Amino acid sequence: MIRFFQERYLIPVVASAFLYVGVSFKDDFFEIAKQLEIFTTLFKELNTNYVDQTNPGELMNAAIKGMLASLDPYTVYFNEQDVLRFKINNTGEYTGIGALITQRSGKLILREVYKDFPADKAGFKAGDEIIQIGDVVLTDFKEDASQLLKGAKNTKIDIKYLRQGKMNTTQISLDEVEIKSVPYYAKIDDKTGYIVLSRFNKKASNETKEALLELKKQGAQQIVLDLRDNPGGLLNEAINICNLFVPKNEVIVTTKSINEKHNNTYKTAFDVVDLDIPLVIIVNDKSASASEIVSGALQDLDRAVIVGTRSFGKGLVQKPIDLTYNTQLKVTISRYFTPSGRCIQALDYAHKDKDGLATRTKEANYNSFKTRKGRTVYDGGGILPDVQMAESKTSVIANALLKNDAIFNYATAYYYKHPNLGNQIPNFTNADFQDFKQFLKIQKISFNTETEASLKNTLEIAKKEAIDKSIVNEYNQLLAVVEKSEESLLDNNQEEIVNLILEEIIKRYQYQEGFYGYYMKSNSEIKKAVKILNDSANYKNILKS
Repeated sequence: MIRFFQERYLIPVVASAFLYVGVSFKDDFFEIAKQLEIFTTLFKELNTNYVDQTNPGELMNAAIKGMLASLDPYTVYFNEQDVLRFKINNTGEYTGIGALITQRSGKLILREVYKDFPADKAGFKAGDEIIQIGDVVLTDFKEDASQLLKGAKNTKIDIKYLRQGKMNTTQISLDEVEIKSVPYYAKIDDKTGYIVLSRFNKKASNETKEALLELKKQGAQQIVLDLRDNPGGLLNEAINICNLFVPKNEVIVTTKSINEKHNNTYKTAFDVVDLDIPLVIIVNDKSASASEIVSGALQDLDRAVIVGTRSFGKGLVQKPIDLTYNTQLKVTISRYFTPSGRCIQALDYAHKDKDGLATRTKEANYNSFKTRKGRTVYDGGGILPDVQMAESKTSVIANALLKNDAIFNYATAYYYKHPNLGNQIPNFTNADFQDFKQFLKIQKISFNTETEASLKNTLEIAKKEAIDKSIVNEYNQLLAVVEKSEESLLDNNQEEIVNLILEEIIKRYQYQEGFYGYYMKSNSEIKKAVKILNDSANYKNILKS
């Protein structure tokens, strides 16, 4: 009787459940079809009837980007050129000139020239400003001009550029360029190896493994892995890098989504390279995504001591989906969770404030989790290091100087004033720092701190509302106070700023190799990491506490 009752009522309930799912899907499908029809009609009528000539491609591009902007900043549309850049980032290979470039004010500015690649062979230096490529004058070119420096191997390109205000011309021959995931590794001392992992492209785990094995061969008995400023990349590479230090079949990360097909558990698949070698990982606020998977997983498994400052907090996973006409959608498909169960996503894009900005998880709302040995760790805002270092955080004034290129431009000027420095480490004195401050004044470089920017924006609004004349005196007085305060910040953060200047200057003479060689010996976080590793009892205690 009970069985009959269950069968009698179970079947209709199950059937109604399937009916509900079917109706729900049908409703969603109808709503999608309805909105597409509305958009198609609008797009057609707009292009047909608008008073001026329209560009359908630009309109569609803006419409797509506007739609995606309402979600999260990682769900993005790639046109054909964007797809090419995305593939370069993931493979680390392309044909070009071998330089880090930014586009600004109708110029391509060389930020860094890589040793022995075409730009270096052609004599380019950091700070050079490319103004014409072939017949294309860049002030008239509105698209991504760096694409003009890519093409088939051995293609020769005529270039006009400015160096310290003087016009120069040269010809450059394109060649294959490889962007290394591990740009540098070496021994810090007799027993400590140092590995810089700057990105997670498809060669990241192999390059890291090669560096680890070579350092062990050279006698390294402990490792510092530097993940600072590493924005992430391929998920499987992060798992394989963890696999260098933890055994096969260890859970590294799980992904969870409303869409069940994106729910996965990722485990290590290979035999471990070294299960016991002491390991310190350095992170900062620009270590994101795959960097946080590596540092978070090895922290949860009590396999590494994390040093530095709280990481960025990107716990969202993206998947590239190919679209028509060689375009692509990179869409957020899930959240990732470390072995202890933490999702370290810092910003909640589903709940935005009145200004449309994602809300940040408050520290009081962080949830606690336990590592394998019972240590307490937290979610909600990036990976919190086991050993936090205040000096890992870039000061407000230093951020402003980096953002407005003050340090970069000063290093360029310094290089041409001291052309014969070679492999020497500059003796940057207090007089040099005063020279830097004078450079800021002569060049009229604005610090553009948030306070200064907000103040200037207030005046612009006042001008629009025609009340600027009544507040201009008070505005000038307040601006003078802000600028004086910013100048005091220069002196208060002199040591940090001098270090940033030195690092930029050294790259001009000694390329990346010289920079990392200096950095490895001088950086406070690296020194702290070595100190922890050299104190075996303290290292083990951190992983137990």
